[in-house]
Amino acid sequence: QVQLAESGGGLVQAGGSLRLSCAASGRTFSRYGMGWFRQAPGLEREFVAAISWSGGGTYYADSVKGRFTISRDNAKNTVYLQMNSMKPEDTAVYYCAFSYVEGATRSQAYSYWGRGTEVTVSS
Repeated sequence: QVQLAESGGGLVQAGGSLRLSCAASGRTFSRYGMGWFRQAPGLEREFVAAISWSGGGTYYADSVKGRFTISRDNAKNTVYLQMNSMKPEDTAVYYCAFSYVEGATRSQAYSYWGRGTEVTVSS
């Protein structure tokens, strides 16, 4: 079992920044990929970003490319999502997820999920 705990959500004005963190615990001894997804009210959960074990491979949805950066600190079993130049359409609950597949962009590839952290971007 792997447990994931997100933090760092909140309210930010358009154009502002937030950094989300996700701490993993439990059976994390193997190489694993991490990802961030989000779900806005009334919409399906969508892929935001993913990162490989080494951090050398990063993948982004077109909607966030150039504005968001995913990174990880394996010594701390923590993954981050730095969000800059935020827009009202970034408003959603953000979830981190754990996958035994590195760089996966499909939610079906992720085995464990956090409870989510809410992000609201005001215009």
